[in-house]
Amino acid sequence: MAGTFRLSSHCPTAKPPPSTAKKLRARAVLKWVSSSFIENQYQSLNLPLFRAGFLPSCQNPRFYRTEKTLLDESSGAGKISATVLRKAQSAFSDYLHSTRSLQYAAAESISRNSPRFLSELLEKIELDDDIQRSLARFLRYHPINEFEPFFESIGLKPSEYAPLLPRNLMFLDDCDRLLTNYLVLCNYGIEHCKIGRIYKDAKEIFEYDHGALLSKIRAYENLGISQHVIVKAIVCSPQLLIGDMKTEFVDVLERFRVLGFEQSWVEKLLCEDGVYRWSQILELLCVFTRMGFTNEQLNALVRRNPGILFEDSGAQTFSIIELLIKFGSERDTIQSVFLEFPQISVEKFLSNLRQCFMFLTEIEMETVEIGRIIRTEARLLGSSTLKKANSLLANLNVGKRRLRDIVKQNPKEMGNWVMGMRVRPVAGLKDDEMSLLEKKKFLSGLGFMKESKNMERAIKSFRGKGYELQERFDCIVNAGLSENDVCEMVRVSPQILNQTKDVIEMKIDFLVNEVKYPISSLRRFPSYLSFKTDRIKVRLLMFKWLSDKGLADPLLALSTIIACSDGAFEKYYVKRHPDGLKVWHNLRESFVSESSYAVSQ
Repeated sequence: MAGTFRLSSHCPTAKPPPSTAKKLRARAVLKWVSSSFIENQYQSLNLPLFRAGFLPSCQNPRFYRTEKTLLDESSGAGKISATVLRKAQSAFSDYLHSTRSLQYAAAESISRNSPRFLSELLEKIELDDDIQRSLARFLRYHPINEFEPFFESIGLKPSEYAPLLPRNLMFLDDCDRLLTNYLVLCNYGIEHCKIGRIYKDAKEIFEYDHGALLSKIRAYENLGISQHVIVKAIVCSPQLLIGDMKTEFVDVLERFRVLGFEQSWVEKLLCEDGVYRWSQILELLCVFTRMGFTNEQLNALVRRNPGILFEDSGAQTFSIIELLIKFGSERDTIQSVFLEFPQISVEKFLSNLRQCFMFLTEIEMETVEIGRIIRTEARLLGSSTLKKANSLLANLNVGKRRLRDIVKQNPKEMGNWVMGMRVRPVAGLKDDEMSLLEKKKFLSGLGFMKESKNMERAIKSFRGKGYELQERFDCIVNAGLSENDVCEMVRVSPQILNQTKDVIEMKIDFLVNEVKYPISSLRRFPSYLSFKTDRIKVRLLMFKWLSDKGLADPLLALSTIIACSDGAFEKYYVKRHPDGLKVWHNLRESFVSESSYAVSQ
C-alpha cells in the first residue's frame, strides 16, 4: 500500500533574509517575486516536454527585462559563462550532498540539470575569483527552496512546477519518500528529464512507502516484460504504477506476441510524448478479431500502419468504423477498407471521409446515394482531401444538379477533384440547356408532340428545373389518381406543376382530409392546385360551415367555389346565413393577406 504523503508540514516557509547591501536586497526581492508570483501567472500554459539529452528551455518572464535578455535566459545559463556555470554546478552538488545530506546521485543530478535556477542564483551573488567559495558562502546564509532546482532537473518548467511547490516546505529531505521514489525511477533506467512528466500525471507514485514502487515495477518484469518496454511504458502511461496491476497493458503485449510482434517492436512504436489507453487498444484488437481478421492479416495491417492502433489509442479508428456502419457498410466492406488502408494518418483519413460527406451534402445529394457512395468508395474518399463544393462548382462550370449526376454515374471521378490537382471545366451542356432537354423529355412522355405549340406553351408555363417536374407529377399520382388522369390534368393546366412537392401534398391533404372532397374532384378542376393556399382554405372552410348548417351542397363543384369572385361568393353563399358575414370576415383575417386571392401565374 502506498503511504499517505502530505506536502503540508510543521516546517514554515522560509523568508528571504535581509541583506546589508541595498542593491543586493532589491535584486533579491525582484528574484523572489519572479520565482513565486510572476511564474505562477503562466501556470495555465500547456508547454511540451523535452527530449532526452536536452536541457529544458526556460522562459523567465520579467517585466523589467528586455526581449534580448529573455531570449538569452531561455537557453538556461543566461549571461553566465559555461566555465562559471560548471564550477557553480560542482559547488552546488557539494552543497546538496555534504551540507544538505542528499544522496550523491540526487545531488549530482539536481546540480547538473537546473541551469536556470543556478544562473539566477549566481546573479544574486557578488562573485570573486573563487566561485565555489562565493557560492558556498552565500548558501550558508541564504537557504534556498530546494524544490525549485529539483523540479527543474526532472524536466519541468517554472510555469509547470509553480503550482506544485509545497507551501510549507523548502528542504527536500523533509520529503524523504519523494526522493526515495525518484531514485528508484532513476536507478531503473528512466531519464531524469522524463520524471517530471511522471510526477505531473501520477503524483501518487512519489508518495509510496519504501519498496512499494520497486515491487510494482518488478511485478511487470516477472511476467516476462523487458525492462526497456517497462521504462518506455511508465513514461507514456505512469498510471500503470497506480493501484493494482493494469492487466489491459499485459493483455495487449500478449496479443502482440500472438500476432508475431517482438517486444522491441512495441518499444520503438511507443512515443514518449503520447498518452495510451491500453484498455481501448485491447478492445480495438478484439473488434478486429470479431470482424474476421486473421492473425496474419492483423500483423500486416498493424505493421503497415501502426497508427490504426496507437494513434489516439485507436479512438480515430473506432470513429471510422462507426461512420461506415452508420452508412450501412457490412463487416466485409469495413474489413476491406482497413486491409487496403492508405499510408496516411488515421486522423487524416477520417477527416477526408467527413469532408467528402459534407461535400455530398452541400451539392444536395440524396441520403441514399450518399450512403451508397461512401460504402463503395470509402478508401478512395479517405485517401485524399477533396476540394470545397463551391470551388468545384466554379472550376467545373456546372450546377449542383449536373455535379450530382456526374458523381452518381462515376463516383471515382471525385479522385480527380482533390487538393493540389488542377480541375478543368466539364465539357457539355450547361444547366439551363440540360433543364430544357429534361422538360421536353418529360412532356413527350405525357403525349405532347415534339416542337409543337402545345409543348412550347407548356414549357413556358413551367418554373424551376426540368428534373423537378417528374417529382411533382409522381406526387399527384401517389395521392390516388392514375397516371393517365394526371397526364390529362397537366395537358389542360400545365401550371399545376409549378407548385413544389410540399405545397401540392398540403393542398391535396386539405381537400381530402379536412373538407372531405374526393380526390377525383381534381380531374374536373386541376387548376385547384394553382390557387393560393389561403384562398383555398378560406373558401372551402366557409363552404363547409354552410354545408354543416344545411345551407349548401357539400359536394358542390370545386370550380364553382374557388374560381368565382369574392363579391359573387359573398352574395350567393356567405349571406345565406345571418352570421355568415361574421364567420367569413373572421376566416379572412385568419388566413388572408392583401394578395392572397390572386391566382398563381
